[in-house]
Amino acid sequence: MSESPTPYRVLARKYRPQNFNELIGQDAMVTTLANAIRRGRLAHAFLLTGVRGVGKTSTARLIAKALNCIGADGQGGPTIDPCGVCEPCVAIAEGRHIDVVEMDAASHTSIDDVREIIEAVRYASVSARYKIYIIDEVHMLSKSAFNGLLKTLEEPPAHVKFLFATTEVNKVPITVLSRCQRFDLRRITADKLAAHFTNVVAAEGVEADPEALALIARAAEGSARDGLSILDQAIAHGSGRVEAQQVRDMLGLSDRGAVRRLFGELLKGDANAVLTSIRGQYDLGVEPVAMLHGLLEACHAVTRAKVAGTDDPALSAEEREAYGEWAGKLGFATLHRLWQLLLKGHGEVQTAAMPIEAAEMALLRVVHASQLPDPGELARRLASGDLGLPAAPAPQPAAETQHALMAAPAPVAVQAAPVAAPVAVETVSVAVQAPPPAVVAMPAPEAEPAVPPLPASGAEIHELLLSENALLAQLFHDYAAIVRLEGADLLISRHQRLPQGFVGDVANILKRRTGRTWSVGLTDEAGEPSLLARIRAEEDAARVAILESPLVKAALEAFPEAELVEYSVPERRSLAS
Repeated sequence: MSESPTPYRVLARKYRPQNFNELIGQDAMVTTLANAIRRGRLAHAFLLTGVRGVGKTSTARLIAKALNCIGADGQGGPTIDPCGVCEPCVAIAEGRHIDVVEMDAASHTSIDDVREIIEAVRYASVSARYKIYIIDEVHMLSKSAFNGLLKTLEEPPAHVKFLFATTEVNKVPITVLSRCQRFDLRRITADKLAAHFTNVVAAEGVEADPEALALIARAAEGSARDGLSILDQAIAHGSGRVEAQQVRDMLGLSDRGAVRRLFGELLKGDANAVLTSIRGQYDLGVEPVAMLHGLLEACHAVTRAKVAGTDDPALSAEEREAYGEWAGKLGFATLHRLWQLLLKGHGEVQTAAMPIEAAEMALLRVVHASQLPDPGELARRLASGDLGLPAAPAPQPAAETQHALMAAPAPVAVQAAPVAAPVAVETVSVAVQAPPPAVVAMPAPEAEPAVPPLPASGAEIHELLLSENALLAQLFHDYAAIVRLEGADLLISRHQRLPQGFVGDVANILKRRTGRTWSVGLTDEAGEPSLLARIRAEEDAARVAILESPLVKAALEAFPEAELVEYSVPERRSLAS
């Protein structure tokens, strides 16, 4: 078999965007650049940041082409739509233009590498309109390299442009960020990735199931490069056609239908069916962590469907129907509790020594939680004084369609016993299925405790705060200047040392200590001196009084360099000691 004259290029390189129209998912950035070029407001440095594979380096090369394009007739200027046929466009696309220098900061991290750039920027470009430096993974530069670049980056020559790309913008010094025009490239949505992959397989002459492309788009997690790499692998894995089941087998993903069935069994509280489904998927090669991941996606999709409807184009018709049905029956409290249980189980399975056993235990915990009483219902019964025991639930058949997580608590029959004369204790009889009937003795309501008096001064408020939170009390003591204190209404003058949430914490403690709901607020008005300011004022007044005394004045006149200092008289010791 003869080899191809040209080596194979992977899809991620072959389908790099060659103009801004092919750059998917970054419309806001393209609009900003187009307006800047059209109005002649080009920055001297651009910083492109985002997760891997969203087009940072490709965008930098497109900007270089847009700034240096001269048009097919050689008379053009900077444009957001480079022609792609002029010499600068062709040379930049092939990576051989002498005035467009692309440097990998991961392998050129030292000050010596930056020094070469500083020396070169003084010279004009050879043939292009701008000399452009593209520094990829710029966060890898050393501290000295960043510092050496600052002055040149702030005031570069008019013919020089800097284009930085990084995945970890938090590692770039703020001094560099302030000198650049920053663009945050977004993750590409799954529906846009799936549409892009449809065009790619059509150009490659490969047939692909829409569901398979949707699976690849979800697995890419917003990265076009990751998605194209997976698609390249899927084309090689299949036999001329990319099918959904092949993609699932290749990536170790759980079947979406199996995930929905398992999710439904969890809602029913059917432990045996849950264990059977888990083992069935595990025997087919699905990783336990992938099962939990799929269940988390299902729970999230149901919650989104409850909030915003089932219009997600990335979902199949069967998924939209199932999620819409569950969304109509499940409450937000149930969905949030289910999410927390699955999320905790996902973390346990990731680190477990026995993943499949950990997955079973995690999902059995979800089944057990489905049979617990609803906390909201318990709170309502406690508030109403109804402490009767619910009737024992009837056994559910295997084909029962009522979801256990959605089942309301059984009604409780409560009958007050007749009371002929005033008594200290009244009884309440509760009807239950199992004999004998339970009798709960309810004590007579006690007299309400006396409400403590409200504090009438800042010092009293400080004492209440000190009983629960010493740090909060100290802040109140030092910086709280009271503008108004009327009953449970407290207004404090705003101070920069008072932290965010200060008034809420003060109001909560005062409510617990006084039994009243407090209104605590901040204002720009000046208030009374704080407790610390009062203490200092008293100390200053005492100091002035001492200095004005005739004896001290005479002493200071006799000893001009003498100072009044604080001094405490130690306790006298006995001669025996």
